[in-house]
Amino acid sequence: MSAQDTPDIRRHQERLAAEGIDVVRVIYPDLIGTDRARDVLLDHLPSACEHGLAFCRAVFHTSPQGDVVPVAGGLDAGLPDVTVRPDLDTLTALPWEPGVAVCLGEVSDPATGGPAAESPRDLLRAVLARCAEHGLLPVVGPELEYFLLEPAPDSPTGWRRAPETTGAVYTAGLRADPGNHLLRTLRRLRDLGLGVVTGNHEFDGGQYEINLTHSDALHAADRAFRFKAAVKELGRQEGNLATFMAKPFGDAGGSGFHLHLSCESTDGDNAFDDPSGAYGLSATARYAVAGILAHAPALAALANPTVNSYKRFGPDTLAPWLIDWGLDNRSAMVRIPPERGSGARVEIRLGDASANPYLLIAGTVAAALLGVRAGEEPPAPLEGYGYDTARSAVLPMNLSAALDALEADTAMTELLGKDFTASFLSYKRNEVERFQRHVTDWEFTEYAYHL
Repeated sequence: MSAQDTPDIRRHQERLAAEGIDVVRVIYPDLIGTDRARDVLLDHLPSACEHGLAFCRAVFHTSPQGDVVPVAGGLDAGLPDVTVRPDLDTLTALPWEPGVAVCLGEVSDPATGGPAAESPRDLLRAVLARCAEHGLLPVVGPELEYFLLEPAPDSPTGWRRAPETTGAVYTAGLRADPGNHLLRTLRRLRDLGLGVVTGNHEFDGGQYEINLTHSDALHAADRAFRFKAAVKELGRQEGNLATFMAKPFGDAGGSGFHLHLSCESTDGDNAFDDPSGAYGLSATARYAVAGILAHAPALAALANPTVNSYKRFGPDTLAPWLIDWGLDNRSAMVRIPPERGSGARVEIRLGDASANPYLLIAGTVAAALLGVRAGEEPPAPLEGYGYDTARSAVLPMNLSAALDALEADTAMTELLGKDFTASFLSYKRNEVERFQRHVTDWEFTEYAYHL
């Protein structure tokens, strides 16, 4: 931040001090979408803005268990820094932590002054800039599911669903949520300014869904990232675990991360709507659908980014594992909701809740843009209930296959950038290798006694 911005920083300091806030928490997403952060005392905010906060670049390459994965630019380069500066336009008070405000951080490479190759927020910005070249402004509405767990010391994992009520699908109130978790969470997220609109108990015990408003794609990704961080933090505050893991239980369904996508044209109209077009959709919308279908195998690596993700797939799961689209058909990977006019949009149902919001949105938008550029129509939409391999191609069914598909999709990797793609592939392939060496409880139960 330049010296000419100092008066603006002072105004923020004065406003925050008047609100009783003396700490600013600066957060940014790592490669898997986990929030990394530093607390800055209010008096030191000008210095943080001018000089930035130094973080080891390898934080982008660090596994959930704290191991530094050997990705180029990290260990091999002597663990250099990235610089993170507060984005004061995103400042807001934390409703549940008195005296603390939170804002996003802008990540840069101190050696070049430009964005860090692994920065998810900057990757999305780069993809959106390519869309702007074609006169398109993507608009996204995120829908996220998660499980709330409470301590269960006698269980194998130490956690159980909170509550374990079954059959309370799409409900609200004490019937499926006796602790009123959902109401409390909705109100606190509203006060955080994340644009949450509705919430309900989902299909399985302890599973919830909260929907966010539609906005431009970067703002939607920012809100989805902060939403996930906030829900997890609120769970911790009460001694519980809120998890966005794709499929935490073998006897329950998984958690999805659906995206509603449309595009505004340069004149502000919905570029996906055309009453005279096939299915009431514009050629731009139909081409975007075709692009998402064509690049779905590569997109799976970003939408379903963990070893666990692929255990969510399978017949009758309502999780898409075939490459298809349909008109108001929830058994399709891409669903076209019935609204037209300003509400014309596509719903991409591929993503699971573990996805990094920035990477999921960047990959989806990139696939749609590639379709618009190719100008090809999609195949006929799915009729009736899906999950028929005779009618539709199968998505990658494990993380290794999805990573191979991403690497092979040169059009997609060109849009995402070679440096980012190389880092992501290295990081995730290390995850696969570590899992393949791990002896699971299932293997011991299956083999140890009889073999």
